Amino acid sequence: EDGWVKRLRKVVLVLGGEPTVALHQEFLIRNNHTDLQILKNTKEGGRNSITHNATVISNGFMHFGTTSDVFLRENLEWLKRASNWSKFSATASLGLIHYGHEREALNLMSSYLPKDSSGSSPYAEGGGLYAIGLIHANHGVSVMDYISQELKHDSDVIRHGGCLGFGLAAMGTASLDAYDLLKENLMTRDDAVIGEAAGLAMGLVMLGTKSGDALEDMINYARDTQHEKIQRGLAMGVALVMYGQLEEADAVIEDLCRDKDPLLRRAGMFTVAMAYCGSGDNKAIRRLLHVAVTDVDDDVRRAAVTSLGFILFRTPEQCPHVVSLLSESFNPHVRCGSAIALGIGCAATGSKEALGIIEPLLSDSTPFVQQAALIASAMILVQQTEAMCSKVTFYRQHYAKVIADKHEDSLSKFGAIIAQGCIDAGGRNVTISLQSRTGHTSMKAVVGLLVFSQFWYWFPLCHFLSLSFSPTSLIGLNTDLKMPKMQFLSSAKPSLYGYPPQLEKEKEKEREKVATAVLSVTAKRSKAKQKAAASKEPDAMEVTEAKDSSKQTDTSVDAEKDSKMDTSEPAAASTQSASSSATPASTPNVAAMATTGASVNADSKGKSSNVEEIKMDTSSSVDPPPVDEKEKSRKKAEAMEVTTAEDGGAAPKEKKPGEKEKDKDKDKTGEGAAAGENEKDEEKKVKPEPTFELLSNPARVLPAQLKVLSLVDDCRYKPLKPVSVGGIVMLQDMDLEKDEELIEPVKVPVPGQQEDDEDEEPPPPEPFEYTED
Repeated sequence: EDGWVKRLRKVVLVLGGEPTVALHQEFLIRNNHTDLQILKNTKEGGRNSITHNATVISNGFMHFGTTSDVFLRENLEWLKRASNWSKFSATASLGLIHYGHEREALNLMSSYLPKDSSGSSPYAEGGGLYAIGLIHANHGVSVMDYISQELKHDSDVIRHGGCLGFGLAAMGTASLDAYDLLKENLMTRDDAVIGEAAGLAMGLVMLGTKSGDALEDMINYARDTQHEKIQRGLAMGVALVMYGQLEEADAVIEDLCRDKDPLLRRAGMFTVAMAYCGSGDNKAIRRLLHVAVTDVDDDVRRAAVTSLGFILFRTPEQCPHVVSLLSESFNPHVRCGSAIALGIGCAATGSKEALGIIEPLLSDSTPFVQQAALIASAMILVQQTEAMCSKVTFYRQHYAKVIADKHEDSLSKFGAIIAQGCIDAGGRNVTISLQSRTGHTSMKAVVGLLVFSQFWYWFPLCHFLSLSFSPTSLIGLNTDLKMPKMQFLSSAKPSLYGYPPQLEKEKEKEREKVATAVLSVTAKRSKAKQKAAASKEPDAMEVTEAKDSSKQTDTSVDAEKDSKMDTSEPAAASTQSASSSATPASTPNVAAMATTGASVNADSKGKSSNVEEIKMDTSSSVDPPPVDEKEKSRKKAEAMEVTTAEDGGAAPKEKKPGEKEKDKDKDKTGEGAAAGENEKDEEKKVKPEPTFELLSNPARVLPAQLKVLSLVDDCRYKPLKPVSVGGIVMLQDMDLEKDEELIEPVKVPVPGQQEDDEDEEPPPPEPFEYTED
């Protein structure tokens, strides 16, 4: 009896879903391959609040379930720019990152949850309650009591987040107490902010129940209220109540479609989508197509076209044919709806027909059409590799291009950023799937995509897309629901189903030294100076000595504008006084004493003279003393220095031949290194890629990869169902004599526990005796 009770408890535990959520979380943590470089480039490319908000949401998608908030911690200053509702959305994104961490959810979000002291922002507190709901989506009975207490708060922002979180936690429970609490929040205050969230939450609680009382309350209040926000929330709520009802919903659909209010007609379109979800019903398709081309309201037409994707998701090959003509409509709202319909109906299929319709919409003249096309392309290409779909690289590059372009519209950038988060969601380990592996419609995923499509009106609803994420995993469990160490054999090349390559950080380009520009006029002058200096160097180096006292010798050295003239005049008498020159206007007076033999230099500033410096030597009437040889060599050296100074710019040119030789040596060295790298690359290319791959438990397995999957030959376990089904597989141990090797569960860090561990002191050493040697 005890064994039977234990087995029954395991069955109840499995049906409750807690082990499934915990195993998926561990899989996402172990296999996280998020490329942080993409987020860094996105952060640098956005400059306004819209792109900032989109980047935070995209980060939540990329790190869905991985509990990794590295990007947020590294960019705290950037994150602080978020204000008001952007802060609400940023705080709620933590619920995406910590999805499934149910036991420690309140501890993780404690710093963001409402407190008695009025110190924190109401937007952060409201986002914290919304995050709690995202963590416990569809299985949050344990936190319903806590969130219900916060619905009595005075702040409308906190109540808004509380209603969204409460609706997610109580989704599908059909709890009348929960419904009455939300109804009270809706009708007592008639507040637009609270009412929008309350109306949506009422539909989440009564999901698929077809409750007559709930429908009557919601439709009547939607007709009475004057707030458009409340009408939109209630429209979604009515559609959710009629989920999966098929023909039984026709009466409600007829009533809504005939209403004069376009918001209620729009509710009728989404009711058709939910009631006939995945059925492919021709009657429902004809109704939607008729409204898409005849209704006078753009929002109703867009909703009708979008709803086609929900009805046709089981037959994705038909969706492009139905939507192709609508994608060419003159109405941009219809084109936008057709793109979203393709994204929903062909999600994760990599359909070439769907991408062929979406590609022209990427360059549409209307920004919100581009936005829808970008998001839809990511939904189609999620978990698609380059080998499976050749368009993956093109779209990834296009996302980056749109984000980096400063001239792109903010709406287009928002779509590209959300698309990046969607295509790499869950550390590149999740896909978007509206049905289970056995073919049953996934209610949670359908609800998530329906509410996500309302981001058109309210950006925080983007987080609902996470409800449609499904891990692409293969997890083997033993009889104790624990993961043993084992391997799976994939009979395909690793590159066929592998992760996309990580982006490389752009290297900083070294600034090249630019040669100084030399004008042609300057070059001509420098050449002329060189020629003149070369021809006058012998004259400048000669020294003229006067031997005859009665003769006068003039030696002039003047070849350019800046010239020098040396004049030597011997005096006839010992007491001769200085006399003026023949041209007093151009030559200054110089007085010299004969006995001293001194020379005096004078500067002239005459108007008509180009001579700057004149040196006059006056000696005695007696024969001059012989010139010393050392003095001659000194004057020659000075003349050479003057010539070199005047020919400035010629000296550096003499170094060019040596520099060229060095450059040649560098080129040879670079060529040798390049040749070596080429040889290494060739060696790498020569190595053939293996034709199989061994995957460790738990393994990332794409849906297309399941058909080539099997167990290794020497495996001690036998699966109770084919591993080609994927998901969680129970294993039977065929070798009970040997001990099992189990995989230790990942310890998820919790802020409170980390602090306690750091504060703990190490234990004291064991007793010992100290002896001196």
